[in-house]
Amino acid sequence: MPAGPGARELTELFAHVDGKLAAGDPGTPKVQASDRDVLNLMTKRARTLHLGTSNYCWFTDPSRALCLKLAGTPAAGKPLIGMCDSARCPQATHHPCHRPVRAGHAENTQTFLGQLGPTRKTERARLQAEYDRAVRVLARIDEAAAAGEPG
Repeated sequence: MPAGPGARELTELFAHVDGKLAAGDPGTPKVQASDRDVLNLMTKRARTLHLGTSNYCWFTDPSRALCLKLAGTPAAGKPLIGMCDSARCPQATHHPCHRPVRAGHAENTQTFLGQLGPTRKTERARLQAEYDRAVRVLARIDEAAAAGEPG
């Protein structure tokens, strides 16, 4: 199961596709048509997928893309995946495969926090916020993975 701001929208899409499949008569001989129907339902969304190192971007609406807002290019046709703040972007999802990258980032940030002296208040506040965000993303990934397991 995905986690992150875009997870609900993505799981609703897949539930919709599953519902369309379940609504069909399993006894009909049009298996090819059913496969084509699945492809038609999924193709539009698949074109919007952009793979990032620590998240997936489902770039369906440029006006909702946080990376484009941050860069000041709201009309761009592709996301700026390197600028993605996936913990806040409504089109981003996190999956179990992203956990190691996120965990490494949290660990590195925690190490830097431990090395800062007492006079580095500004850096400490910024890194602490980044660390807290990374821990929240890890918790969401773990929660979604646990929710997706049977039983």
